[in-house]
Amino acid sequence: MILHGSIWYTISMSDNQSEQSNMQGQIPPPILLSAVLCDTVILDRITGKASVIGIFSVINSRKYPARHPKMSLFCEMTGGRGKMPVTAQLIDLHDDEKILVKQSVDVDFSDPLAVNGIIIDFIHIPFPHSGEYRFQIYAGHEYCGERRIICQVVRGEEGDRPDE
Repeated sequence: MILHGSIWYTISMSDNQSEQSNMQGQIPPPILLSAVLCDTVILDRITGKASVIGIFSVINSRKYPARHPKMSLFCEMTGGRGKMPVTAQLIDLHDDEKILVKQSVDVDFSDPLAVNGIIIDFIHIPFPHSGEYRFQIYAGHEYCGERRIICQVVRGEEGDRPDE
């Protein structure tokens, strides 16, 4: 799902950056302004505004492997031109950056000055072990940035030990 909102940020390139892009004949990829993991994103049908609900960066589980039932990745991007897929892939940093899940949405960057809100939903996300993971964000084939997520083992009630 894509949101087209008002211009919240102004991004400007130096003259030197602009000349380099034009000399190479390449259009620069969109700029990732933010990437937020949350339980859900609610869209107001009248205003088109997004409400990001239940922001988190840590997943607690009594044992691993674990599956997270549902999460959303809310990204804001600007500076894009034309239509392209925006992809988020979850990688395991402890397993040669193995891709665990991958999801894409098509985005129309019709105005390079606009800030585009992008919602990517995931269900039943696997986390094989505790540790650090990353959601990497791409526009087309260009890497735009990433969001870290930490999985940790937590104890249950007092005296309980997590299963190993």
